[in-house]
Parts: sequence; structure tokens; C-alpha cells
Amino acid sequence: MQRCDWCGDDPLYVSYHDSEWGTPLKDEQLMFEFLILEGAQAGLSWITILRKREGYRQLFDNFDVHKVARYSDKDLDQKLLDARIIRNKLKVYGARKNAVATLKLYEEGTTLLDYFWNFLDGKPLQNSWRSMAEVPAFTPLSETISKDMKKRGFTFVGPTIVYAHMQATGMVNDHLISCPRHRECAELA
Repeated sequence: MQRCDWCGDDPLYVSYHDSEWGTPLKDEQLMFEFLILEGAQAGLSWITILRKREGYRQLFDNFDVHKVARYSDKDLDQKLLDARIIRNKLKVYGARKNAVATLKLYEEGTTLLDYFWNFLDGKPLQNSWRSMAEVPAFTPLSETISKDMKKRGFTFVGPTIVYAHMQATGMVNDHLISCPRHRECAELA
């Protein structure tokens, strides 16, 4: 299989590439999980986050948005002591901030899933990249979403992080056209 070259040959990365990345996501809890993990990645490699993913799931109550929104400062400070996650205070406290902002979406009568997918009328963007050099770090759409999210109280949602989130959750199909997952993900749209 000629995969996208970014995943290399690390078994965890390959598995993530082959089974998750670029698959149109329709699960609310996983959408929130990816939002928090993408924010945790800021300045780091994705493989670092993948290796800590289970630790995040354990420490953040499997990304239950209601529970995360209720964490006290003491709860978050305790999590900062655990090496199973990235111990950056802004990122850890940002998880609660993003949970609170997500609950505000619920109060408005929408979900995080609907919020993101409404920017695309519910259909993933299908790109046709031939090399990784063509794949952008951000797009005008990710800039638009980023600005709106910041207005709504989300954090760690710059245009690059938002675009990475869009790629991971299948809002855009950025598998190279030479990669079998490009066609597989396109068929799921």
C-alpha cells in the first residue's frame, strides 16, 4: 500500500492513518476528543499525542464534555502532575474552556458536530493532492472557523489547528490521490 508519506512506518501512526485520519466523523464525543487533542498537539508532533491518547482518555473521563466542563482548578492542577498527558497548563485548562464553549453550543440548540459540518453543508471537501508539499497548513475556511470559534470562547483553535482538526475528522480529504485511503474516504462522504 502506498500510504501518505507523513505516517512513515510507526505501527501506531500507520494504524491511525489506515483507520481514522480523514474518515468523515459523525460521533459527537470523538469530535470533542479530537478538538482537545489537536489543541494539545500545538507545537508538537501528532505521534506524541497519539502515544498519550489513552492517558488523555483516562484522565479526561473519556472526553465527556459535561464532566470536563465541571473540572475545578484543583482537578486540572492534579492532571498537570500526570505524565500520561502533555503537562502544559494552558492546554490542560484549555480543555475545560473548550468544554464550556461546547456546552454553550448545546444551549443554542446545536452540537459540536453540527457546528463544524455546517461550515461544509455536511459534505467533506475532496482534495486531489499528488504530494504532501501541496497540502496546506491552513485555508481560508479554517481561518473563518477559527475566528468564529475564538468569538465563541474556544481556545487553541488557530487556523492551523482547525485545519488539522478538519483533516483528522474527515471534513477535508487530504489523503494523497495515490493513497488507497483517498478513495475509501471519498466513498464515505
